[in-house]
Amino acid sequence: ACLSHSKSLSDEENLKLFGKCNNPNGHGHNYKVVVTVRGEIDPVSGMVMNLTDLKEYMQAAIMEPLDHKNLDRDVPYFSEVVSTTENVAVFIWDSLQKLLPQGILYKVEVHETEQNVVVYKGEETIVK
Repeated sequence: ACLSHSKSLSDEENLKLFGKCNNPNGHGHNYKVVVTVRGEIDPVSGMVMNLTDLKEYMQAAIMEPLDHKNLDRDVPYFSEVVSTTENVAVFIWDSLQKLLPQGILYKVEVHETEQNVVVYKGEETIVK
């Protein structure tokens, strides 16, 4: 669940900004997350990174802290940060950066719906 309700805005401003997603009590989402890594291909393994390792990092950085959670109540990061899809992407990026080998993470895509996709590459956020 996410809040899409900023404590620093009035109820009217929240409704105008977040529309149907505005709800002080939160609402549910099923996000799809796509993680892209890049780097040199290891001549022995033939891989940039072992996918089993990547899945373990994703389990620790994404699934454990976020899956089946009320983001605003269960994830300390979102007690101060509005749980928009953009900020979810930043949270995932930061969490993965702590686990992955340096420089290998290329982008994080968070799909809120088929039409609403956020792409985060560490510096800029792209909303599709």
